[in-house]
Amino acid sequence: MKKTLIAFGAMVAAALLPVQALAENLVLYTSQPNEDAQQTVDAFKAANPGIEVEWVRDGTTKIMAKLQAEMEAGNPAPDLLLIADTVTLEALKQAGKLAAYKSPEAANYDAGLHDPEGFYYSTKLITTGIVYNTAAGMKPESWADLVKPEANGLVTMPSPLTSGAALIHASALTSTEGFGWEYYEQLKANEALASGGNGGVLKSVATGEKAYGMIVDFMPIREKAKGAPVEFVFPKEGVSVVTEPVAILSTAKNVPAAQKFIDFVLSEAGQKLVVSQGYIPARNGVALPAGYPERSAIKFLPFDAAKALANSEADKKKFESIFGAN
Repeated sequence: MKKTLIAFGAMVAAALLPVQALAENLVLYTSQPNEDAQQTVDAFKAANPGIEVEWVRDGTTKIMAKLQAEMEAGNPAPDLLLIADTVTLEALKQAGKLAAYKSPEAANYDAGLHDPEGFYYSTKLITTGIVYNTAAGMKPESWADLVKPEANGLVTMPSPLTSGAALIHASALTSTEGFGWEYYEQLKANEALASGGNGGVLKSVATGEKAYGMIVDFMPIREKAKGAPVEFVFPKEGVSVVTEPVAILSTAKNVPAAQKFIDFVLSEAGQKLVVSQGYIPARNGVALPAGYPERSAIKFLPFDAAKALANSEADKKKFESIFGAN
């Protein structure tokens, strides 16, 4: 009997080994650039030995299409999402697809940078402002400068039909007093071009094809450091913000490790990594990267993720009615 019990115990232990091994695996879906994603995963693993991370990277739209297909098949793979915007995660929250987690690191963040119930947390601040070619005649300081006669035919911007950051920017700017959709109509009347994403805007302004553009901050700041003839401006009225939030799926297979990942990216060490990658940290008390002003000098436009989600389709249709389907 004793031998039988020992043998049975050995069988049970052997059967549990794959489960234990699986419990130390974490699956992350992210829209971070490949280099940033690899650095984030490597830093997390260094701080959490024994946890392996499998990550899949693509644009937010494609990542969400992949996840949606997996959900419909009843087998969503990721434990975590680290993607571009809170609007997408707000939609998942409202659909019951996220798990709440109250990270102790949230105490170091402004209340508006995380979901009040702990369903998602902002990890960085990627603002949309103005880029201009250093050879341009006008040096813009305001969103209003882009609709002046001096900018006629010289402005380019990403389309909200293509870029999630551009859609969030349109939502924030049109909700700001003194702008509204009338501002976009003025841009159109001033022969502004709206097409594609932020990369195309940078190329157009850096080559001198256009003099001015709406763009996410880190692109021109990085390129300026490499010698490109561009300057980035934080307009005096304020900038919109994409916050690259992180969230745990309600179907996560390894919740404890997923919670450790959230704590890490929100920690001081995780936020210093964000700075080293050239982004504005979301955490208070962490210095900004070279090339940025003091955080207190940057004005942020108010933004309501739930409102933006509710209005997203109407906003796209309104933009298309002004600029066409570019």
